[in-house]
Amino acid sequence: MASRLAAATLPHRLPILAGVCSSSIAFTVDSVPHFSKSVKKLKGKRRVASRRLLLGLGASFWAQFMSMSASDRIGGGRFFMASARQQEGASSPVEESLKNVEWPEQFPFKEEDFQRFDETPDTIFYEAPRFVTHIDDPAIAALTKYYSKVFPPSNTPGVSILDMCSSWVSHFPSGYKQDRVVGLGLNEEELKGNPVLTEYVVQDLNVNPKLPFEDNSFDVITNVVSVDYLTKPLDIFKEMCRILKPGGLAIMSFSNRCFWTKAISIWTSTGDAEHAMIVGSYFHYAGGFEPPQAVDISPNPGRSDPMYIVYSRKLSTA
Repeated sequence: MASRLAAATLPHRLPILAGVCSSSIAFTVDSVPHFSKSVKKLKGKRRVASRRLLLGLGASFWAQFMSMSASDRIGGGRFFMASARQQEGASSPVEESLKNVEWPEQFPFKEEDFQRFDETPDTIFYEAPRFVTHIDDPAIAALTKYYSKVFPPSNTPGVSILDMCSSWVSHFPSGYKQDRVVGLGLNEEELKGNPVLTEYVVQDLNVNPKLPFEDNSFDVITNVVSVDYLTKPLDIFKEMCRILKPGGLAIMSFSNRCFWTKAISIWTSTGDAEHAMIVGSYFHYAGGFEPPQAVDISPNPGRSDPMYIVYSRKLSTA
């Protein structure tokens, strides 16, 4: 899947199911430059009449550039261009996507980029509890293993963790505990069933992005396969920076699985490497964070769900 693009035409309306994120955009490029060369402008054409299911878009040639604004893809505007040079021996475009990025001066996305196919209240969509997982077992195991490497040791005095967009499971290492592990999510029944949480908050971040916590409260913030649903990401990432302790770690994980009707349009019309750059841009333009980095922890590329991490730390002086 790293070397080819698989596409299947979908009808305009789909049932609300978790699946591979769909796209409504088709691209043409005059050539695909090497990572070490200057990035050439992408020439894109949007097909509104049909939606396409894209598997692995971005794995073959997307890491060296990104063209984001929906209105620009339709034509007539400026392109958001960000480039990353591939390091020798590198294997993942996602990991390369946030290296040596030259960000535009201003946040490049527009309001329409954060619209969803289904704009009904999220509280309705998540009203019924879903005691299921949204990525497969190998991807879950890879995420848990990653957490075990970067989390503070279990039962470390004074450590607080926020699991944002939480549910009945957080995928923390088995037996992992801290004095304070807060879950913030949309379904109270799911949050009640999460054994790792010491407390929880029910809140729709797309309605109220203000996080109900004091400044410098948390050592770690996690978000598992939900960053693609945030319609006010800059507000939320600024809040994350506020409540993190100096040097605190924010870990955003995602796959290519989503409820596509609830994912923002800029996400459903781009691929894995672009997703890393989208999340990276949230850290960058929110301010107060170290340069974001991407990690590909996919356990079985092409054979199970991919798994990616974009992370950053709050600046010690923020």
